[in-house]
Amino acid sequence: MRTVFFGTPDLAVPIVDAVHARHGVVAVVCQPDRPKGRSGRPAPPPVKVWAAERGIPVLQPETPNTEAFVAELRELRPDMCAVAAYGRLVRQVLLDIPPLGWLNVHPSLLPRWRGPSPIQTSILEGDTETGVTIMRMTLEMDSGELLEQRRTPVFPEETAEELTRRLAAMAAEMMPAAMDRVLDGTAVFTPQDPERVTYCKMFRKSHGFIRWAGPAWRIHNRVRACVPWPAAQTLYNGQVCRILATRVEAADGSAAPGTVTGVERDRILVATGEGALAVLRFQAPGKKPLDMADFLRGHAIRPGERFEDIPDAD
Repeated sequence: MRTVFFGTPDLAVPIVDAVHARHGVVAVVCQPDRPKGRSGRPAPPPVKVWAAERGIPVLQPETPNTEAFVAELRELRPDMCAVAAYGRLVRQVLLDIPPLGWLNVHPSLLPRWRGPSPIQTSILEGDTETGVTIMRMTLEMDSGELLEQRRTPVFPEETAEELTRRLAAMAAEMMPAAMDRVLDGTAVFTPQDPERVTYCKMFRKSHGFIRWAGPAWRIHNRVRACVPWPAAQTLYNGQVCRILATRVEAADGSAAPGTVTGVERDRILVATGEGALAVLRFQAPGKKPLDMADFLRGHAIRPGERFEDIPDAD
């Protein structure tokens, strides 16, 4: 089967690898190289790196919705297009090209969390369960009929980075078999329940801004959701610092939110609007991330000091 794979980030790499092993991938389509790191130099997306290592052709249109790209896809003569975190909507003229259609991987239990950030949003909102959906791709974002779903718990300390790896591995197991069912005519598609639809937004830098007046569990979820990017952030001594790992603790006293109420060997305790937050991993400006035990060996943080909210601005 001639398969063209659409995908861009790390999440898509195990999936394209599994699809290629079972069905073969004649080309991949991913977003253009983007500036990365302090140098700002363009860096290839992970799926492009994967393809280049195997000599598989790579297409990187700024948008797939041009006549030129439609012609390129037609020339590839795909039987099916497989999609995982490509990051662009496509027109109906593209959807009509492969005779077996398009299958899309979405890392949520659709119709919950349609949109571009289902993993981060699931953690941010405190979901205790999520999963992977394989669906038929349609013109409206994440609205296609469902072919298969697999559920998994969201663990209380799990970060978005860790959950992404788990869901990518699940999807890599599911996608080739789902493609088999379409190929042999045994696939059964089920419409999504419109009464259960929820949406998520593109994650931005401001999603990492901690609001200390909120409850500790909510701040803890924000920290988890923002690993590795954009990282949960707060002001300390007037500088933007990153908080990378936390734990919810019972609160003592009535200190103002953001106040350091205790300093222990491997953590500091910070008051919130409801409960306390233990900060376990920390990154000062221009420094590497450190476990709090290591940070405290070289830096003094004292009870009574304050973490402040960052003003709303991206």
